[in-house]
Amino acid sequence: MSDSVIKTARRLFEVLEYFDEIQQPISLKDISAHFDYPVSSASALLKSMVVMGYLDYDGYSRTYMPTMRIATLGNWVQGALFGESRILALMKHMSELTRETISIGTQSDLFAQYIHIIPSTYAIRFHLKPGTVRPLARSRLGWLLLSARSDDMIEKLLRRINAEEEDRKLRITLPDLMARVKEIRKQGFVFSKHTVTVGAGVIGMVLPIRRHGRILAIGVGGPVDRLEEKKKQIVGELRAGIAKFVIESDA
Repeated sequence: MSDSVIKTARRLFEVLEYFDEIQQPISLKDISAHFDYPVSSASALLKSMVVMGYLDYDGYSRTYMPTMRIATLGNWVQGALFGESRILALMKHMSELTRETISIGTQSDLFAQYIHIIPSTYAIRFHLKPGTVRPLARSRLGWLLLSARSDDMIEKLLRRINAEEEDRKLRITLPDLMARVKEIRKQGFVFSKHTVTVGAGVIGMVLPIRRHGRILAIGVGGPVDRLEEKKKQIVGELRAGIAKFVIESDA
């Protein structure tokens, strides 16, 4: 695949994500200035998206706006990943109980990725965006997801991870990784503290179902001191919520 194809694809999704961020029509000038794209390249990209039916162009205001095709494009994904809204109901339940940031994470090749978020209602909260990725073998979300894999699969994944890691200092040994995985399996949850952002943490559990082969984990995120105060409550509510919304729904 050529670099030009990769660049074009990256720009296309950058534009769509920018629309989602500002939620209003955008001009060619705005797009070019915001991303520092050459005007000619930005114009060609936007016109192509119009021709494909993903953007609408208003000649009077000279602005672009996503069409309903964007809104409907991924409608099937929610059902495929979350299955009859059971997981979304669990997330809403945990959000109402804790008021903290509720997330769903899954494995994406050699990374752990957050795929759905309900923001906290607290003024001081843990900020997380859908699509955020973490190293599979060097993050607690990654260890949590790996805890649901077989030991053989973990070993195979680690070989790939270390082979692709150029910095030898960041390579992980199998005994070190398995020690963390076994600890999570024993206690049934993970409590991440200050791992990526100082002061922020996540209490998470693996969900006992798979969607299209994907392992899913739910997390409750917030300031570490607040999570430590409510740790027992959160762990208990996660277990009860999973039993009610996920396990019982399968019965």
